[in-house]
Amino acid sequence: MTRRNNLQKHTIIALVEDRPGVLNRIASKWRQRGFNIESLAVGHSEVPGLSRMTFVVDASTDAEQVVKQVDKLIEVVSIRDVSAESMISREMAMIKVRADKSNRSQIIELVDIFGAEIVDVAPDSVIAEITGEEEKIESFIALLGDFEVIELVRTGRVAMLRGSAVSHPQEEHEEPERYQGVEPPYSAK
Repeated sequence: MTRRNNLQKHTIIALVEDRPGVLNRIASKWRQRGFNIESLAVGHSEVPGLSRMTFVVDASTDAEQVVKQVDKLIEVVSIRDVSAESMISREMAMIKVRADKSNRSQIIELVDIFGAEIVDVAPDSVIAEITGEEEKIESFIALLGDFEVIELVRTGRVAMLRGSAVSHPQEEHEEPERYQGVEPPYSAK
């Protein structure tokens, strides 16, 4: 995949409080600095009441300044650019493909080759699910294009540091700093 105007992908992982409006405030910081959010994945973390956000942003410069600004938001417990670190990243995609008796076996063969899975079969279509690195998913989608892709949905990138390193280390009894007067949505036991 070629980069436009020397754009570089940055993978940013943030641990944030589960509160309404947090995503909007964080996205506004990226927008104000002219960064494009290429993908975003949000889900529960290992800490009740906190969510993990994984952003992939395109930038012609280092994302460090925006990371520092986002880190100042009250709801952000921690944030880190892991782009230059040793990490594992994955995406998931579901692709609905036109399929009939004449081409169904070819589609199933591609699904097997890529280690994907058929999750739905209809008389005129199949839905394949694939998980892996971005390049693998791009290749799979390109090959399925020969059979008419009806619909496509992809998650954003999710990432973790390799080995025992964690992206947001906390001491065993450490509770993230909170805005004065606001109770955390979980107990720190």
